[in-house]
Amino acid sequence: MASALDALVGNETVKQSLLAAMQRGRLAHSILLCGEEGCGAGFAARCLAADFLYPGAPESPAAQAVLAGDSPELMVLAGSGASGEIRIDDVRSVRRKVYDTALSAAGRAVIVKGADRLNASSANALLKVIEEPPENVLFIFTAPSEASVLPTIRSRCCAYSLAPVTAQECRAYLAARFPAERELDALCRIFEGRIGSAVRVLGDAAERQALADARSLARAVARRDVYAAMQLLAKAERDRAASRRLLALFSSVCAASLAGGGELAPADAARGARQAARTDALLAANVNGKLALTCLAGALCAG
Repeated sequence: MASALDALVGNETVKQSLLAAMQRGRLAHSILLCGEEGCGAGFAARCLAADFLYPGAPESPAAQAVLAGDSPELMVLAGSGASGEIRIDDVRSVRRKVYDTALSAAGRAVIVKGADRLNASSANALLKVIEEPPENVLFIFTAPSEASVLPTIRSRCCAYSLAPVTAQECRAYLAARFPAERELDALCRIFEGRIGSAVRVLGDAAERQALADARSLARAVARRDVYAAMQLLAKAERDRAASRRLLALFSSVCAASLAGGGELAPADAARGARQAARTDALLAANVNGKLALTCLAGALCAG
């Protein structure tokens, strides 16, 4: 039987386990899909929702609407505001909709995007519905890892972990969708099989530029060119989100270099990843961005 989950690259064991549980009527009412950024947990959640709501009909307009995140049968909870936390008011709103609409359709799916962003209050509000959910309502949580999710939520879910795909699978997927792209090998190396991260870069000009800046920063570090490093970091210093994104991409470049064949020598890559992580923590704590990034440039280029 055709399924939306077939579109998920790799992770065959996870796909087969979920499909078998659905076909046997044994799918847990709360699913936790874990995977680091770019591994496809969000896409897998939408695929699972489509298969749950419209089994055997992944190409139907209704299932396609679920995959696009634009369906009345699908509700999404995500973080908001400067903290990125999932607010209790948003949880209560979704909870009301679940109960108000559960009897008016064959089913409902609720995706909690970033379950690690539930605070204690919002998690407790959600517990009241996932412990005794209305009939035919599926909750799908996504998170970087099981450990990042509050125990009260984690203990009530059936967890599945998604892994990066192989370099060959990643390249084949990207080549089929971006046949004119010349940087596929570099992208597969940098993102190490995290297809979602590569697609994000290829589909967004700002993301592509941010990756180019991250790679240029790595080359500046390799030359010990602190002025060039400061110039690159200064481009994003007024936008905290852009600064943190640049640091995340730089960390990916460092990780690829540690695996061999990247812009940095292994020792520089290891130091770069550590320094980027420390600076990101400072930015998350609202430390002065210009000062943090200036200090980072000096630390990265130190002999």
